[in-house]
Parts: sequence; C-alpha cells; structure tokens
Amino acid sequence: MKISICDNKKQLGARAAEEGATQIRNAIAARGHATIVVATGASQFDTLAALVVLPGIDWQKVTAFHLDEYIGMPSTHPASFRKYLKERFVDRVPIGTFHYVNGEGFDGKGDVVAECARLGELISAQTVDVCFLGIGENGHLAFNDPPADFDTDQPYIVVELNEACRRQQLGEGWFDSFDDVPRKAISMSVRQIMKSTFIVCSVPDKRKAQAIHDTINCPISNLQPATKLREHLRTSLYLDPASASML
Repeated sequence: MKISICDNKKQLGARAAEEGATQIRNAIAARGHATIVVATGASQFDTLAALVVLPGIDWQKVTAFHLDEYIGMPSTHPASFRKYLKERFVDRVPIGTFHYVNGEGFDGKGDVVAECARLGELISAQTVDVCFLGIGENGHLAFNDPPADFDTDQPYIVVELNEACRRQQLGEGWFDSFDDVPRKAISMSVRQIMKSTFIVCSVPDKRKAQAIHDTINCPISNLQPATKLREHLRTSLYLDPASASML
C-alpha cells in the first residue's frame, strides 16, 4: 500500500483523481477500453470533482460500476447514491456505460437478490482497472461493516448496516434523523473490490483518523475491514493532515 499525505482535501482529490485517470488512460491505450468502480459519500467529493474535468480520457470507452446503494431508497431521495453519482459523475462525462445499483430491485418489485445476481454477472465479465474507494469511520469498505464477509465469492451482496455506519450517514447530513437511515444495502463484496487492478482510496477528515490508524496498524481482520487493503499490492491511500493525524 502506498500512502500519500496531502496538504488539504482539494489536493487529496486532485492527486487521487490523477492517479486513477492515468490508469484509465493506460487501460484504454492497451485494450481499447477501461472498467472502473465509482464510490460515493463525502470522502469522494473532491476526487470526483477533479476526475470529471481531467483531460485526455475517452469516457465513451469506459464502463463504470456503482459500489453500493441503500435498499428501498428511491433515486429521488437526497441520500440516494444513484442520485449522487448521476449529478456528480454520470451527467458530467460522456460515459460509455454506467451500471447503477438499484436498491429498489431491478424488476421494480424489490427483488434485490436478483439485482445482486444481475450486477454480479455483468462485473464478472470485466477486468476492473481502477476502483475508486473510501474507508468508513468504522473501517468499512463499501457497505461491508465489521464483521465483514471476506470469503463470499458473490460480487454483490445484501448487507446489514451497523449502528456506527448508520450514524456516519446521519452525521454527514444525508438524513434528518437516525431512524430515517436504512438498515440494509446492496454492496460490492470485499473480495470483488480486491480483484481490482488498482485501488485509489480517498480518505479525508479528522473523523476518519481512528479508522486510518487501525487500517495501517491493526492485524488484518474482518473486524477492521479496511485492513484487507494491505494485501492489495496496487492500493494508493490518499490522506489529508486531519485523517493522518493518528499515524
């Protein structure tokens, strides 16, 4: 794992975006196309803002996958990750194909198991060149809260959100009350994340300092899911002074 401590959040986003963009360009040059995974949340604001304006990316040759989504969340809700990605990414670049996670069920009847299977089949046919990622306050990757399932081969799974995860979503301002935060989500699995050729992980803010400390210093364990990133040889972790303050 390569760790970079940037001067501020804007620089963090710029450097993370440039590394990811380089790998996208390289994949397109080598194979004629690229496949990426795009994350959401407050940690990704600056990275996505920088990525969508970088030059030299033929976005029409890029296939992108959505990392996770709440179950039962309509795309019109302010906290919807589909809404987040449409506004901050999909509507800002001429993306070739974008595969959203539909937490309401792909068939419109709430069949989230079928949605997991649909997405799993699609991503299993791809080599993911770059996964843009964050780390949760509780050390989660995507919505894989501790104790995370490190063993499942399913690319997308239904998960229960623990209290710490739900309180983070409330604290970031996505919901009016704790009771409004959903209890379940569809998430890309840890094993699928680890299949990515490159992982670009953006983690700003003081509230992530303990999670970063544990990611770097604790034994690799599903009780600290982000520790798994240390087994990935091409992971770059971008921090600001606040998130790196406990290292």
